[in-house]
Amino acid sequence: MLSIQARQALAKLVLPLLFVLAFAFILVGQVRHALVDKARMDIADALAPAYGLMAAPGEHAGTLWREFRGFLHLDAENARLRDENAKLRRWYDVAVALANENAQLKANLHWIPDNAPSFVTGHALRDAGGVYSRAILLAVGDGNAVHVGDVAMDAAALIGRVSEVGTHTVRILLINDDASRIPVTLAASHGTAIMAGDGTPTPRLLYYAQENHPVEGERVLTSEQTPPGALGDTALAGLPGGLPIGTVHYVRPGAPVVVPDGGLSHPDIVRVFDYGRPAQDAPDAPGRVKRMPLPTNPGLPSFMLPLSKPGQG
Repeated sequence: MLSIQARQALAKLVLPLLFVLAFAFILVGQVRHALVDKARMDIADALAPAYGLMAAPGEHAGTLWREFRGFLHLDAENARLRDENAKLRRWYDVAVALANENAQLKANLHWIPDNAPSFVTGHALRDAGGVYSRAILLAVGDGNAVHVGDVAMDAAALIGRVSEVGTHTVRILLINDDASRIPVTLAASHGTAIMAGDGTPTPRLLYYAQENHPVEGERVLTSEQTPPGALGDTALAGLPGGLPIGTVHYVRPGAPVVVPDGGLSHPDIVRVFDYGRPAQDAPDAPGRVKRMPLPTNPGLPSFMLPLSKPGQG
């Protein structure tokens, strides 16, 4: 049995000891090392069921509340759905006609489609993110080939990229995190830029051409090319082009941001796509074509000058 003085001394040491342990855990969480990353993902794999259990009551309560609100406005909802169904039927006929025309044109052009990417689908679990402030855990199960850098999308648009891979879960860095940098192309102005996360719901647009500013409301898509001024960042490589992200909005003059189409605040079902493609090596360029010496006839027009053939001096 400890004396009263010893128990009082230990009680005084508990709070400082907890502060030291918390500070040590913060320092370890900031370390980017293979062993630390593996330990972090092992802990995330172990805690994934607990995350799911904690999130389940809130999800069920939200579902019940939405169903209750739907019962209160059932007649108006039915009328809206009937009107929407009639519009969709008309658009369905238009879509079928365009699809048939598109298929015919591709057949005439002998179009070679890109390979369909492989993907896995999982349930998103809220996560503090480790070294990231805007990140989620995705439960993907066992035996799924997910790699760092794979693209994460919800039903609407791009929401992030895989930053860490565990045994049962993967961590996805969202596009609005401070560490996120994604090359984008602007649909209306046909410019390129870098979408940089800053911790807010609307990532910023950087490195766009000053003579070609983004246009309010235009679509923002992923780009395979990195704009000038942002070269040298290996984290920007490997993205396929043309994936939807959101729209341009100016919070103030000269400060364009992207309003994402994806649900970054509460993602639910997320797909991880593997667009890994081997490097496309260009064919060897032919030798430089040498020019023929100028003719001695000064009256010969320039468009009638003889052309040299490759390999001729």
